[in-house]
Amino acid sequence: MKPACKTHSRLFLYAFVFFISICPATSATAAGKYYYQLKIYHLKTQAQEDRLNNYLQNAYIPALHRMGIKNVGVFKPVESDTLGRRIYVFTPFSAWNQLENVDQKLMNDQQYITDGKDYISTIYNDPVYTRLETIVLRAFPKMPEPGVPELSANKADRIYELRSYESPTESYNVNKVKMFNDGDEVALFKRLGFNAVFYSEVLAGSHMPNLMYMVTFNSMADHNKLWKAFGNDPYWKSLSAKSEYQNNVSHIDVVFLHPAAYSDF
Repeated sequence: MKPACKTHSRLFLYAFVFFISICPATSATAAGKYYYQLKIYHLKTQAQEDRLNNYLQNAYIPALHRMGIKNVGVFKPVESDTLGRRIYVFTPFSAWNQLENVDQKLMNDQQYITDGKDYISTIYNDPVYTRLETIVLRAFPKMPEPGVPELSANKADRIYELRSYESPTESYNVNKVKMFNDGDEVALFKRLGFNAVFYSEVLAGSHMPNLMYMVTFNSMADHNKLWKAFGNDPYWKSLSAKSEYQNNVSHIDVVFLHPAAYSDF
């Protein structure tokens, strides 16, 4: 039995050393990286929109603030958008367990229960929304936490551009995420003044594999000017021409939004 015991001990030691060797790297990678939740409420009527606005402004966002989540974004499509009546709610979480436990914490908040009664207790034939999408995202290493845009225009005039880049396969999606981080595409956006709210990979959603990000502008004129500068930038031309980054995007969705008056972003 002694040789077998020695073998088992040696295997255990090797496994333990391997585990210890990878744990610090794993922890360092995850440290400080935010997780995001993007809810998309699909609505049919102005009455639904009014009720949802009341819930978000007076119940949901104040409750999240009480949890220590200081910035929550609420956005609505610009008037020229043709995809229908919707409200986008962006919530950043500093750790996975904060996102995982948010619903339970909300239901333990008596002030939230009182303030959100109309939403929480809505009846089946008079819903506050017609459909709800929820997307879970993880911040890119090159922008591990959300940014509050430094814009001078009034909120009603600002343009928030939400982009989703789909890839043909998971491997190509990993490659496109790498392009943003290792390829310094994020740094290029920053250098040109795109005022990003977030860059992220999608962990769960309806258009996977994909990544999503949001950049902001004082006006559509600024949007057009900056994107023209991006397309003409020598670094972008060099980066996008590299063979290792070819064919990593199969579809792009772009949505133009305005922040709600009560949005933190």
